[in-house]
Amino acid sequence: MSVDGWNTVLVLGGIRSGKSEFAESLVTDAPVVRYVATAPEGDPEDTEWATRLAAHRARRPGSWTTEETTEDPRRLADVLASAEPNETLLVDDLGGWVTVLLDPDHQPADDVATIAELAEALRGCAARVVLVSPEVGLSLVPTTPLGRAFTDALGAANRAVADACDAVVLVVAGQPVWLKPVAAPAALSTETAPATVPGETTAATSAGSAAPVVATLADAEDIPEVQLPDVLTHTPPAAPNQEPGNPWAAPTMALPMVATGLVIQPGMELPMPDEYAGPQAVDRLATLDVPGAGLGVLDRVVGFAAATQGTPTPQAWGSVRVLLLHGDHAGGASAGAVAGESARRAAQARAGKGALARLAAENGASLQVVDVPASAPIEDEPALTLDQVESALRYGWRLAEQAADAGVRLLVLGACGAGTEAAAAAVLAATAGAEPPTVLGRVITGSGEIDDAAWMVRCATVRDALHRTRRSSRGAKDILAELGGGDVAVATGVLLGATARRVPVLLDGPVGVAAGMVSRDLAGQARHWCLLADHGGHPAVRLAADVLGLTPLLDLRLDLGEGANALVALPLLRSVLALSAALPVHPSLGGDDDAAPAVDEPESTDPSYPDASYTAPDGTEPDFAEPEPAGPGPASIGADDQPASGWRAG
Repeated sequence: MSVDGWNTVLVLGGIRSGKSEFAESLVTDAPVVRYVATAPEGDPEDTEWATRLAAHRARRPGSWTTEETTEDPRRLADVLASAEPNETLLVDDLGGWVTVLLDPDHQPADDVATIAELAEALRGCAARVVLVSPEVGLSLVPTTPLGRAFTDALGAANRAVADACDAVVLVVAGQPVWLKPVAAPAALSTETAPATVPGETTAATSAGSAAPVVATLADAEDIPEVQLPDVLTHTPPAAPNQEPGNPWAAPTMALPMVATGLVIQPGMELPMPDEYAGPQAVDRLATLDVPGAGLGVLDRVVGFAAATQGTPTPQAWGSVRVLLLHGDHAGGASAGAVAGESARRAAQARAGKGALARLAAENGASLQVVDVPASAPIEDEPALTLDQVESALRYGWRLAEQAADAGVRLLVLGACGAGTEAAAAAVLAATAGAEPPTVLGRVITGSGEIDDAAWMVRCATVRDALHRTRRSSRGAKDILAELGGGDVAVATGVLLGATARRVPVLLDGPVGVAAGMVSRDLAGQARHWCLLADHGGHPAVRLAADVLGLTPLLDLRLDLGEGANALVALPLLRSVLALSAALPVHPSLGGDDDAAPAVDEPESTDPSYPDASYTAPDGTEPDFAEPEPAGPGPASIGADDQPASGWRAG
C-alpha cells in the first residue's frame, strides 16, 4: 500500500466521487489482495445497477480474489478477524453492507451490536485493510422512514469504523483530503543515529514529542529548531596555485535523529509555481530587441524562473546555496568505489578545495556539507529504519527552511558517497519499473579505466534488493527505507521543504532525480520547482528526467561530480535571465529606440586607419604609414621583409 505507516484506512466519498478508484489505487502494489464485495445483486431487471457492478468487476486485476458477504452481514467481521498478516483486504463498500444489514430478511437484529463487532474486528485485524463507504451525512434528511434508518445506520457505522482505522480520507471530485493522519512518533531514539566524524558534535535529541501537524506551508514555520551544518562562504582563489585567504575549518554536523512536530505524508498540498507568469515571460521574449532569433531552448530557463518567481520579468538568481549530501552505502552498491574517497571529497569541499568548492566560489554561492546516515547493504536488509527515514525527511525539510530564511533564491542539490548510483538505480527500478542494467552507469576507476566486474556486482545488488522487497509496500517512505538510504531521504526532504517555501532547486545527478521520483507520492507539486541543467550522459538521470517531465537544458555530458556540473552551467543560466530582464522591446513593436545607450562614431570610417587614440605599450604613439597598394597576385613576405616592429608574419 502506498499509505505509509498505516494498517487500516477508511475511504469516504459521495456518489461518483471517485472513492472506489482511489481505494483501489492504494492496494495496486500489494502482492495478495482479497476484494470483499458487500453489495447485493439487486433487481435482475435493473440494468443500470448491473452495469455499475460489472464496471467494478472489470477494474479488478485478475490476480485478486473476491469474497462476498451479502448473505450474512455479520460475516464481514469474521473475514477481518481471520485475515492473515500477508493479506490486503479491500472492502467495497459499507453502504452495501448496511443495506443488507437493514434488509427485512435479517431482522430483527441488533444493528448497534453488529457495527460494534465490525469495529472491534477491524482493530484486531492482522491484515492491511482499506474500506470504502459513502458519506451521506452532507445531504438532506430523507423524507421516508427507511431512508432515515439507512442514513442513521450508515452514519453510525462510518463513525465507528473511522475511530477504529489508522487513517481516514475523504474523496471529493476525485481529490483525496486526509482527515485522520497517523500520529507522530513519540520520540525517535538516538541509538540509531550515525556515528560522527572525530571532532564533530551532534545536536541534542528532543526528549519530548510535539503534537502532530499536517505538513503545510503555514505549519512549516512551527518546526522546532535543530542544529544544522555550518554554511560555508568563500571567495574565489586569487591564483590557480594559491589557497583561499579565509579559513575553511568549520565542522559539519552529522544528521541528528530528533523528533519534531512535522508530519510528512502522502498527498500533501504544497504550492505550485505561477501558471501564468511562465508563458507570459516566454511570450515576452519574442518582443525583445535582439538581432537574431532569440534564446533558443534556453527560453525554458526564463519560463521556469518566471513561474517560480511569480513575475513575467524574472531576475537572475542572486543568492545561491549548494547542498552536498555525504553518506556511503554499504555492500555491493559501492562495488568499485575507493575506500574513503567520498569522505575525502567531502573534506575537500569543507576546506574550499576541489571542483565543487572552487566553482561555488566563482558563482558566489554558499556551500553546506551535510553528513547523512550510512546505509546498510540493500541486498540483505533495509537501508534505513523507518524512524531514520522520518527523521531524514524532516531534517531535509529544515535544511530548505534554513536556506529560505537566509534569503537563498536557488538551491543546488548534489551528493557524494560510495554506492549512490546503485541506490538511485534501485529507487528508479521500484518507482518507474526500470531494469537495473539500463539505469546503472559504467564504473570508472581512479585511473580512468572501465570496471565491468564492479558494474555487474552493482547490477546484481540492485536485482537482489528488488527481489528481497518484492512483497513490500511501494510507498514513498518504504522505498526510502528499503532501497534509497540516507542521502535520497534527506534529498527528498529538501525538495519538499523547498517547495513549501517556493525555492527552486537545480538538480544534478542520480540522487537528486531519485528524490524527485520519491517526492511524487508525497507532494506532486515538488517536481515543478525542479530544474535540470544537464543529464551528464547518465542513464538514470535520463530516465528520471523523462518520467518527471524535466527536459535537460544542455547536453554537455559533464562528469565533475554532483553539484559541480550544475555550477558550470549556472553562469549561463544567470546570463540568460539578466539579458531577458534588461533588454527593451523592439522599436517596431512599440519599444523606445532612445533607451539604447549611444555609441560614439569614429572620426574616420576607413578601416585601414586604426583609432588615433591608440597608444603603444611602451607609451609612444605609432607612426602609421600609407599602405602599399595591393599587387596583382598574393603578397609574399620573406625573412628580410619582416616589419621592424618585431611582429613576425605567420
